[in-house]
Amino acid sequence: MIKQFVPQEFCLKCQGCCRFKEANSLWSPCLLDVEIQALLDKPGIPVASISIDRRIQPVANPAGADFLCPFLVTLNNQCKIYDTRPFECQLYPFLINLRNTKVLLTVDLNCPYVYEQINSQLAKDYIVYLTKYLNSAPLLAMLKDNPQIIQAYEDLREVAELNFNR
Repeated sequence: MIKQFVPQEFCLKCQGCCRFKEANSLWSPCLLDVEIQALLDKPGIPVASISIDRRIQPVANPAGADFLCPFLVTLNNQCKIYDTRPFECQLYPFLINLRNTKVLLTVDLNCPYVYEQINSQLAKDYIVYLTKYLNSAPLLAMLKDNPQIIQAYEDLREVAELNFNR
């Protein structure tokens, strides 16, 4: 489990994550191969929750024109699978990004907490922790085995280069 940067209390009030403009959003979390099987082994998780390209498949929001993660409980803004949520969900608002031939740790400044904290010592310390964690041999191996996790997101701030290609 990745140590979280954004406090859970903040996330529960924000209502920004787990919502998408379209059903096939690039922002829908990609799943590791082991996460796909773990989700499928859980009772009550429909196969339709996982797209063909190994993403969580958003569902239409009954209260609006957007799409929601199928594991989001909108009444309390909580995740049904929070304790076993996928790697990308744990990582967010940080993302692993492909830019040209480099694999980078980036951050989504659309997260209000990160936007306010990005220049703080707390954020700098977290970025050091996360970069070290992601550059560890087991995590680099996991990323190489699951290349779907490395995406080409736009408009994110680069915070560190990962040793993926070395």
